[in-house]
Amino acid sequence: MESAVVEGESFSPSCPTLIMPALSIGNVGQLAVDLLISSARARRVAYLDEPSVLPCAGNDAFGPDAVGDLALALEAYESTSHRLAFIQQRSPVITGMMVSFAKNVADFMRSIGKNHIVILSSLDSGKRRVIDASSDMQVYYLSSCNEDGSDPEYEKLGWKKLEEYDPSHKRWSCLTDLVEGGVFSEDMVGDTDEMTVNDYYASLPFAALFSACKAKGLKVSCVLCYCSEGDNMPESFQLAEAVCKLLGHGPEKFHGNGSNEWTVPLSWKSVYGPPPDMSIF
Repeated sequence: MESAVVEGESFSPSCPTLIMPALSIGNVGQLAVDLLISSARARRVAYLDEPSVLPCAGNDAFGPDAVGDLALALEAYESTSHRLAFIQQRSPVITGMMVSFAKNVADFMRSIGKNHIVILSSLDSGKRRVIDASSDMQVYYLSSCNEDGSDPEYEKLGWKKLEEYDPSHKRWSCLTDLVEGGVFSEDMVGDTDEMTVNDYYASLPFAALFSACKAKGLKVSCVLCYCSEGDNMPESFQLAEAVCKLLGHGPEKFHGNGSNEWTVPLSWKSVYGPPPDMSIF
């Protein structure tokens, strides 16, 4: 992965935590990162070039007005006042190149001095073992703190460890081997008729990113939620709120000027219209 730093900008050592999405159902991770970048008034510091990501271009995503600045497939942002960096990914990884992408991302993180990677992603509610009938979105997590993915600090937040994470399971262990430099072999595929729910989770982008960052010795956390395709703005707001809890920030630190509202990105307004009333969540 290569970077083209914006003139007058640089990657700041005062922003050691980096937040990025892992693309999945409903694009909830991308939407939550959009919301955090916009609300933190983060500056774009670099355009990133990664051959495994499909190219795309659009108008300025954050505004406040569409002035014609290009937004590309991968970009890096930083907010020194929040001590946070962000990577936004706007197009998918080429089929079959997810492990290569994850390894390149992990290498890049280390090269720019980031030591805590927070990955935001969504999970298919159709794969859920137990349906939570409460009105609040349940947040799930994975952490590099312990080998089994658990973290007592996240449990204190009321989050649940993703039960389907099992580093000894065939798919998860093969993924670990691949990101550590192993060679793909046919026995890693196995019989598709015998695939379990664990195979589904291990095949998602967040799993490769988590494994690659962990293999590089980086502290890495995944913040996850279940959803279905549709208008996923509510889940993105709640995932952004979850990140505030994880980092120990009050949400008002991102709302700006002491307001109780997130700053909705310009790019949302033509797609989703006015934001929902988040006071009901």
